[in-house]
Amino acid sequence: MPAAHPADGLGRSVRLFRAFTTEQLDQDGYYTLLAADTTAQLERYTPLRGRTVLDVGGGPGYFARSFEAAGARCARLDADAGELAGARGEPGGVLGSALDLPVRDAAVDVCFSSNVLEHVPDPWRMAAEMVRVTRPGGVVYLAFTNWLSPWGGHETSPWHYLGGHRAARRYERAHGAAPKNRYGASLFPVSVAAALRWVSRREDVTVLAAAPRYLPTWTRPLVRVPVVREFLTWNLMLVLRRR
Repeated sequence: MPAAHPADGLGRSVRLFRAFTTEQLDQDGYYTLLAADTTAQLERYTPLRGRTVLDVGGGPGYFARSFEAAGARCARLDADAGELAGARGEPGGVLGSALDLPVRDAAVDVCFSSNVLEHVPDPWRMAAEMVRVTRPGGVVYLAFTNWLSPWGGHETSPWHYLGGHRAARRYERAHGAAPKNRYGASLFPVSVAAALRWVSRREDVTVLAAAPRYLPTWTRPLVRVPVVREFLTWNLMLVLRRR
C-alpha cells in the first residue's frame, strides 16, 4: 500500500467539500476538480501513461479526459445514451450495462468506476464484472457513496435516514417533482460492510486500499470500525489488484 501523501491532508478534504457545495451551480468546475484529484489518487497505485482504462458509468467524460491528459487510453461505458451524448461529442463512448460489461476478459489495465455502484440493483455483480475485464496485474478502482453516510440518499439526504421511500415522498412534496435518484429503482442501499465482505471472498484480487475517498489519510482506520464506518466514511474507495 502506498505511503501517506502530503496532499492527502485536511486541506484537500476541505477543497473537495467546498467544491461539492457548488456542484449544482458549477458542475464543470466541481467534476473537473474531482477528476484531477482522482487521477492523482489512482496514480499512486498504478501509472496511467500508456495504460488502457475502462471508465464504467463514465457518462460525460470528466474522468476520461483527466486520465487521457495523464497519458492513458480511455473508453467510457454508460447505460444512458444521454449521459454519453453530453460528453461534447467525444469518441470512446460505449452504450452498455455495468452488470454485463460488453468487454472481453482481461482486456484492460485499469477498470474504474466513480459513484455508480449505488445506482445498480446488483452491485456485486457489477464489481465482479469489473474484475473480470481487468488483466492480471491490473487495477480496479471502485468508489461509491454508502447508504448510511450523510449523503447516502443523494438529493433526498438527510431524510434517507428515515427510509428511502419516505425520503423520496418528502422530496416530491417539497419540490413538486420526483427525485432524480429513485430509491429502489436507480438508488440502492450499499454498505461498507457489504463491500468488505465481498472483497474478502474474492481469491482473484489483492486489496491495495479500502479507505474513505475524500477524507484525510489518517481517517483510514475508520473503515475497520463496524457501524461507525457506515456513517463517517461518506464514500468508500476500493483499490484492488487483479491476481
